[in-house]
Amino acid sequence: MFVLVGALLFGGAVDDSVLVGIPSPGPATEWALPLVTFLADALGVLVAGITVTAAFLLPGDGPSVAAHGWLLLRRATWLAAGWAVAALALVVLTVSDVLAVPVGNLSTHAVFSFAFSIGQGQSLVLQAGLALVVVVLSRSGVSRGLAFATAAVASAALLPPAFTGHAASAGNHQIAVTSLALHVLAASLWIGGLVGLLVVRRVRRFPETASRYSRLALACFVATGVSGVANAAVRLGGLSPLWTSRYGVLVLLKVLALVVVGLIGARHRTRTLPALADGRPGAFLRLAVGELVVLGAAIGLAVALSRSPTPEAVVEPDPLVELLGFGMPAPATASRMLGQPLPDMFFLTTAVAGIGFYLAGVARLRRAGHAWPVSRTASWVGGLLVLAAITGLGVVRYSYVLFSVHMVQHMVLSMVVPILLVGGAPVTLALRALRRPSDPQVRGAREWLLIALHSRYLRFLSHPVVALGIYVASLYGLYFSGLLGTLMRYHLGHLAMLIHFVLAGYLLFWVLIGVDPGRRRVHPALLTLVHFLAMVSHAFFGFVLLQATTVIGVDWYGAVHPAWASSMMADQRLGAGLAWAFGELPAAVIMLLLVRQWIRSDEREQARLDRAADRADASGEEDDLARYNAFLAAAAKDREL
Repeated sequence: MFVLVGALLFGGAVDDSVLVGIPSPGPATEWALPLVTFLADALGVLVAGITVTAAFLLPGDGPSVAAHGWLLLRRATWLAAGWAVAALALVVLTVSDVLAVPVGNLSTHAVFSFAFSIGQGQSLVLQAGLALVVVVLSRSGVSRGLAFATAAVASAALLPPAFTGHAASAGNHQIAVTSLALHVLAASLWIGGLVGLLVVRRVRRFPETASRYSRLALACFVATGVSGVANAAVRLGGLSPLWTSRYGVLVLLKVLALVVVGLIGARHRTRTLPALADGRPGAFLRLAVGELVVLGAAIGLAVALSRSPTPEAVVEPDPLVELLGFGMPAPATASRMLGQPLPDMFFLTTAVAGIGFYLAGVARLRRAGHAWPVSRTASWVGGLLVLAAITGLGVVRYSYVLFSVHMVQHMVLSMVVPILLVGGAPVTLALRALRRPSDPQVRGAREWLLIALHSRYLRFLSHPVVALGIYVASLYGLYFSGLLGTLMRYHLGHLAMLIHFVLAGYLLFWVLIGVDPGRRRVHPALLTLVHFLAMVSHAFFGFVLLQATTVIGVDWYGAVHPAWASSMMADQRLGAGLAWAFGELPAAVIMLLLVRQWIRSDEREQARLDRAADRADASGEEDDLARYNAFLAAAAKDREL
């Protein structure tokens, strides 16, 4: 708290001076807003951390959480309730700050309008609502599945404010928003998990629990550092503001806190964990408390940074930059589409982590003496590289302003990337490479994966008709319902749309040509029919789009369409033609694979029948095939008579 107050005064986030002609909400709002923000952030960190500890780090009791997990969930109830109250209080304080009106003079209409009509208010209301869901879930039972759902909702509740405020209005918000969300989530799990660990330090087999947390903390440390650097780079705009601005000094102090905590974490791994294994818990307690003090100071610095003015140069507001996160791109050329990268931290992180974990799994298999096909590795790595390219190179700039380029991005994400990823058989690799926990009551990543594979939800989704329905409905629903313009306008909506393209395509092609366990066993003839229906639906979509007389997403493209491009209708027809033609090659490849599966299925069935006939001949018995042939011969003889 002392660090927060000092950082607020140093950074200029709180100014008690009253200037003539400049409205002010008063010192009560100026001080209460960052303090309540700190309280809300701290409560959110605690809720997310202790629910994750209960669901994933602690040993269970069969299908239920153990006693200490139950204790953590009960404590999460009251913390989540306080979090919801703090988030709602922030709505009122933020209105007071924005309108420069003391809290006592605010009208109910102003508060409700901000809460339900403005993005920042909506995010706080959503956060409060999710916190209340955590309250309900944490009291609804003690099953591990319910604990998993509670932790998932608590983690999701951390993110809504990250998609509004400084980051959302900054230039290059593709990096600013996603990096901030990743930063908040990683830091919260890191800090909250440590608090949860302190609460349950007397649990059975605590050294193993601390070891599992140590691996989580290391991943969170890396994610926090990388995302923090990316976010600070967007805010500062260069290196010199680090030492020439007060905002930069606060960033340096936060970096120093991260380094100190990293050193403490290294000592945990090298000294404390062995000490715990030897039955000496005191070392962990002392070091963990010191780590929490430094991390608490880092939270205070983060809150102060969110309230402090950034050292960005003052320029005339550009509505286009506020919409896109960048200025209007120059006329499209191949070099500009392949150059001028505009990476999104979510997809970049997904690609890097996906390749890293996959290669680590392959290396583990090979160390154990097991082979893994090079073709599968190449397929997976190629899919993620294509994903990173189509969401991070200069083509992204043009996908925002040209429907035709957006359609190319859609086709690549929904067809090319999923086919390559499915060919990598990641689930099979994970099941073979992931290690089982030493404690059978602990559910590791492999155990959660097996639960998902055997769940009725996946069985429902993996039905070929369901997978086809999701793929086709999302295609028509997006472009013929007016949803495209809404999703393009918001970074979170645009991100969700791109993720959906990949997931819907992955589900369909996993059902059609996947080799991983978990999918339904369906005869290749039916899968061929499903794929044929998908091809027809895709072609019909392109035809309907070619015949359309109204502009799709006109509320978006009307605001961002470049002056150097052809008309919006001409660009839409170009996109429709590309959509129609683009799917031909991937569809043909899938059809060939399905036909090959069909032939191999018939060959396997014929081989099975031949083996059965051989066994029948050897034993002197008549097999099913012989009886069936005799029946057909008798039927033919009856017809002749």
